[in-house]
Amino acid sequence: MDDYTRKFDVVGKVDETRQILSSVYESLRVKGYNPVNQIVGYILSEDPTYITNYNNARSLICRLDRDELLQELVKSYLEK
Repeated sequence: MDDYTRKFDVVGKVDETRQILSSVYESLRVKGYNPVNQIVGYILSEDPTYITNYNNARSLICRLDRDELLQELVKSYLEK
């Protein structure tokens, strides 16, 4: 076993990720779902049925890599 820490870098499109996540959030809210719960369910399970088809939200979120999405969420949380 190695005694070093692996570095994990995701080079991504931060603005696109933010825009997609905002759009998915809004679509879930409009349809009456709790957006945070639904997005967390999707992230944990990678099951797209947690996301509504309304406004193409399911297709949009499937374009994002889960690792990239998690990285942006953690980064945003820690920066505030």
